[in-house]
Amino acid sequence: MASSELTTSQSPRPPRPNLAFRQLRGQRSPAEFAAAVRRAAREIGERVSCDARYVGRVEAGEIRCPNYAYERVFLHMFPGRTLTDLGFAPRSSVRGRRARTDEDAPLVHLTSPVCVTSETWGTHEPYDQKDSLNPQDPYAAYGAEQNHENDEIHEESDVLRRAFMTGGGATVAAASLGPLGLTFDAAAAERPVRRAGGREADALEEAVRRIRLLDDRHGADGLYRRAAAPLRAAYELLDAGTTRQATGDRLHSGAGELAISVGWLAHDSGRFDDARSHYAEALATARMAGDPALEAHAFCNTSFLARDAGRPREAVRAAQAAQRVARPLGSSRLMSLLALREAGGWAGLADRVGCEQALARAHALYDRGHADADPEWMSFYGEAELEILEAQCWSMLGNWQRAARHAGRAAQLQDPHFTRNIALYTAELADDLARGGRPDEAATAGMRVLDLLDQVQSSRVQTMLAGTARVLLPHRRARGVSAFLERHASVPRTA
Repeated sequence: MASSELTTSQSPRPPRPNLAFRQLRGQRSPAEFAAAVRRAAREIGERVSCDARYVGRVEAGEIRCPNYAYERVFLHMFPGRTLTDLGFAPRSSVRGRRARTDEDAPLVHLTSPVCVTSETWGTHEPYDQKDSLNPQDPYAAYGAEQNHENDEIHEESDVLRRAFMTGGGATVAAASLGPLGLTFDAAAAERPVRRAGGREADALEEAVRRIRLLDDRHGADGLYRRAAAPLRAAYELLDAGTTRQATGDRLHSGAGELAISVGWLAHDSGRFDDARSHYAEALATARMAGDPALEAHAFCNTSFLARDAGRPREAVRAAQAAQRVARPLGSSRLMSLLALREAGGWAGLADRVGCEQALARAHALYDRGHADADPEWMSFYGEAELEILEAQCWSMLGNWQRAARHAGRAAQLQDPHFTRNIALYTAELADDLARGGRPDEAATAGMRVLDLLDQVQSSRVQTMLAGTARVLLPHRRARGVSAFLERHASVPRTA
């Protein structure tokens, strides 16, 4: 019915090309410039997922103001310049609905509540959720920080929304990916589909980035319940088909990466059967598309899940399969991570020799440094992650002192932006200290984790803390232990 379709209230205003930014790129190709951006980010401890498409969108004027991470990187690359000098609009002019003029108002509205899901397009921005959030949503408590995230991602989500609403059926499916609007338009399934294009591929890739960003900051529990709908929508896009092979390849890769991201949310929140299903779906997608990078990623996560689920031999075999697939890709850091996955499997089998050999390989590969071939999804993998994975190996082998040493280093090295990882690494440290006979230090570390639980929703962290508390029960008289146990007992458990 016509009344249930999306309509536009005015013609889109074409973006103005960013000529200043294009001039700064000089003779470098977009891919070469993106690699320079990633190197500059590493120099200042930032992690951005810049690629040639992002550079193209900036130069085309689609991204009028970068998020805060990119801002810090660009200002580092071009000292003495401001964002305005780089051709960007002032942040205040793109920050949100209230800062917009009438000319910048949202371009679409819904003419019927039939299309309304958990967000009303055109009535609220995709991230302006304070009026529409479920009161049971654990993220509702993060008002100030959520608004800060809205500022960072508003401009890109606005561009994607415009792309969603100017297409047909496949585009409506893509709208349900709208970076962590995380909604699903049931009416879209009843409308005729049109073939997907580059805008839908952009939306899919952006949804993956947003899930990873919020998981890094807050953990998986609150996200998983909201991530299944975008995954369904991603596979709707694949069914819609494309007119260009390159776009089809991007859609397959994006859908596979989204399946892995949703699988990881299930994995990290203790839903191992769901995670296994999602990883298998990603692996099947990779093989159908002939995408070795996606296949290596799927095997990597499958290995990690097998280790956590008590299937260490499967963990070893999946990690070895990942290494066979990934070897031609040219990323030493990826091979390093996969060697660590194998080491975790050997540790689970109590094979110290096999574990040590894999750890030595992981360190040697890591020391070769970054490469332009490093996958975008590996932004989390730095020295801190290497340390914590080694700590977990020594913990499984029962060498608590060595495990605690590596876990402590991991917590110290971790970028403060990765709140969830800081909580996880510190929880590992607390557990290793407790099992190693150092209850007072374990209680101190446990208290630091409890301080972070108002920002992090992770069943993995809570499970680790519960185990630490059980180990510390006989040591109530040790300094700080009683206070930790009492405070831990008062913490609400994740549903």
